[in-house]
Amino acid sequence: MATTTRSRTTTGLPKALRTGSALMALASLGFVGYAVIFFVRNFTGAFLELGIGPSQVDVGRDEIRAFSNDLYHYVSHLHIAATGLATASLAWFGVRRGELWAYVTAVAAPVVGLAVALPAHYPWGLATIGHLGLIYLATAVFVAGAGLALKPLLSLRSANDRP
Repeated sequence: MATTTRSRTTTGLPKALRTGSALMALASLGFVGYAVIFFVRNFTGAFLELGIGPSQVDVGRDEIRAFSNDLYHYVSHLHIAATGLATASLAWFGVRRGELWAYVTAVAAPVVGLAVALPAHYPWGLATIGHLGLIYLATAVFVAGAGLALKPLLSLRSANDRP
């Protein structure tokens, strides 16, 4: 049985598409970096999340562990790393090559994650700039990249649909 490998070069694709997808990938790696910060803090003496202090949470590591050992082990943001890694891969290997499905998936994954996570921060006073600032920055870079990549991506699609 023969196997065919298909590889598409990106050199002939519009610069805006390549730049936009690179920004999307970079911002997604920023999500991974954010999660790494949480991971380190989770397993060091800092424990509480970046930008969260006594003004937002009036108990520390020992009090949380005494209240609920399960909650103590749950407190981390490692799901952000998984979403960031998947989105960076989609942007770099799919969007950069002009794949619309990769673009839609790369945009949908962080949108769903942020739509669920961000609103939960506000009622409890956890939406500090120290806590969410890096995510806001990465999201702004991601949105700029997605906006930059969209027009040439759609142009490629309509050009491919022509007879």
